[in-house]
Amino acid sequence: MLRVAFASNDRSTVNQHFGAAEGFAIYAIDGERAQLVEVVEFPSASMDGNESRLPTRIATLAGCAAVYCLAAGASAVKQLLAAGVHPVRLDEPAEIKPLVKLIGQATRQGGLAWVDKALRQHSDGRSRFDRMLAEGWDE
Repeated sequence: MLRVAFASNDRSTVNQHFGAAEGFAIYAIDGERAQLVEVVEFPSASMDGNESRLPTRIATLAGCAAVYCLAAGASAVKQLLAAGVHPVRLDEPAEIKPLVKLIGQATRQGGLAWVDKALRQHSDGRSRFDRMLAEGWDE
């Protein structure tokens, strides 16, 4: 299952900037089902001075393959990618349920690059190197 976070202040719409997000709705999604597994809430924040808030927000997303948000600054994007979380920036607010459905379909059929990549990386819970090591090699 993929864990995916959605920056939201109402748990139903992606409507927040990553650095100033009041909360994240975190879903576990696979090709058969999706379930809200966690809701994380933060105090309201202005858009200024969000750099100091980034480590806390990124730590909250540990284990998530992606985070959907309306915007994310360059520093946030860099830190998210370093933590293994793919930022997905939307142009306008969007309902979470159709996004969850789309992600579920992509886990079955492909079509979303970040989902395909996350599934390859987490296919059996081991890193690519661990899988290669287990397969062995001939010299």
